[in-house]
Amino acid sequence: MFTTHEIRTGRGILQYRRESLTGIRCRISPIRVERQMDAAPALPPSRDGCPFCPDAIELSTPMFQDGSRLRCGESVTFPNLYPFAECHVVTVITPDHAAGRFDRRCLADAISGTAEALARSSGYASINWNYLPSAGASMVHPHLQGIADPEPTRLADLYISAGRRYLADHGRVYWNDLVEHERCSERLLFEDEIFWSANPVPLGEREVRGVLPVSTLAEFGSYVEPLADGILRILEFYRGLGTHAFNASIFFDAPKKEGRGHRAFCSLIARLNPNRLSMCDSAFMERLHLEPVILTLPESLGALFREKG
Repeated sequence: MFTTHEIRTGRGILQYRRESLTGIRCRISPIRVERQMDAAPALPPSRDGCPFCPDAIELSTPMFQDGSRLRCGESVTFPNLYPFAECHVVTVITPDHAAGRFDRRCLADAISGTAEALARSSGYASINWNYLPSAGASMVHPHLQGIADPEPTRLADLYISAGRRYLADHGRVYWNDLVEHERCSERLLFEDEIFWSANPVPLGEREVRGVLPVSTLAEFGSYVEPLADGILRILEFYRGLGTHAFNASIFFDAPKKEGRGHRAFCSLIARLNPNRLSMCDSAFMERLHLEPVILTLPESLGALFREKG
């Protein structure tokens, strides 16, 4: 499923990893964790001027063409005012401006609302979450972003295209083989309706992936709550390691593409906590070379999860 080339430096090991299916590469340098860049979070607490708070959301956010916003439980979904996708929506998860922890029902409702809005599009959909400014959130108030386009994003395209080739070559679904392989590895975290493990070739620090047994948004409904449960479990694990900021994305195939070798999956990565120095964990390797430098070995992440659990 992946290859590893390891070298020894004067201070420890350095691994070069490559995912066999897609060719995605990363470098893992555990010694860099000793830099202790992830200090306690410095959070901006003020809700002044926040357009997502209850007293402002009706006046500050746009509506769909029919003059409505989509409400599911406490969540509110509406078009993104500054879209970068053909269909781009925002879902305010909770009225709480600075929620540190999330209620299962609240998160499931927000995911459902986003999915319902994206279902109006025929494109390749994803549901995404930047939490806190150091993870790219322009608003502190917790919110999801849903996007859909006629073409998949680069990462989704890699997996969808390569997954179809894998199915044609082997007569098996890659994701099913991956789950069987990872089920016996040190990277396994837990499994219920959704399979969760540390990604062996991570795209970001402490990357965890959940593989769903469905492919498209239309099949997603019965897995919203198990997915919300799994996400919250990972977030608690991150907090136990001192990480508060994160990114998450749920990737889907296009409608009516069932049985073509893809599985929907959720990916989460830890990010540096918000800090007064404006330090970020993405630099030229991540943004320009598309080859992230990772601090934590995925096998260590599995051990840490079992220790904390």
